[in-house]
Amino acid sequence: MPSDLAGYLVTGLGTGCGYALVGSGLVAVYRVTRVVNFAQGAFAVVGAMCASSFLTVLPHGLGEPAAVLVAAVVGLLVGLVATGTTPQAALIVTLGLAVFAYAVEVLVWGDQPRSFAGLPGAVSILGTRVQTHYLLIIGVTLPVFAGMAAFFSRTDTGKALTACASNPYAARVIGLDVRRMGLLAFAIGGALGGLAGVLVTPVQQVTFDADVTLIVNGFAAAILGGLTRPAVTLAGGLLLGVTQALVAGYGNAAHQTDIALGLMLAVMIWRAVRNPAGQEEPA
Repeated sequence: MPSDLAGYLVTGLGTGCGYALVGSGLVAVYRVTRVVNFAQGAFAVVGAMCASSFLTVLPHGLGEPAAVLVAAVVGLLVGLVATGTTPQAALIVTLGLAVFAYAVEVLVWGDQPRSFAGLPGAVSILGTRVQTHYLLIIGVTLPVFAGMAAFFSRTDTGKALTACASNPYAARVIGLDVRRMGLLAFAIGGALGGLAGVLVTPVQQVTFDADVTLIVNGFAAAILGGLTRPAVTLAGGLLLGVTQALVAGYGNAAHQTDIALGLMLAVMIWRAVRNPAGQEEPA
């Protein structure tokens, strides 16, 4: 039915925005440090869990930004541990920290799913009712990506991050503190992950181990852009979210993660065939 299709498209776009935010955090860290941050999904869970706690004492509009700030601080702390080593060692460190986060999250928030109220109500799109909160997710994500683009292209700090990503040695020569830029990238990654968790949780309950789904889908979105291009990551996240929504609506929701893994595999094979020498693509 056309009405069902419209509903699947909107919910898929909303979910895909969450994947894109997680993926963009991966991109922000990888561009500067060449570290694949497997703790990125944990940032989203921390943001979501903190928001669920903060909103019991703070109103909407304050609780959510506070949760994103906590996620950014957690990202910075992960960066302090992970940076200063080789990218390969840092990958293992971030994976270990992601597992350690399970224990902390269960200790603080327990092992039961958590959620909180989002934007209330529903809207009618081509005859089908869609939760208004999905439109909020889309409405927040698109300006965030536009702001990121402006930040990296028009601000001195953003240009410094780009310089560190393009040529760390040359960046050091001209006086840039590459380690500090790496820590800033981790903080940005934490904030983006936290924002994803805060936005998505009102429509999808979060648990302490929800980072697995988030990191798989976020990585699938990021890998479309070679872990270096946020705009392509956004497109990848939207494509992934819509595809999963259509499969869940017209087929079996149990295959949603399979789609992400299949997409990653297909893109990696395509890149290997297209670039057998393994040269990096331009950021």
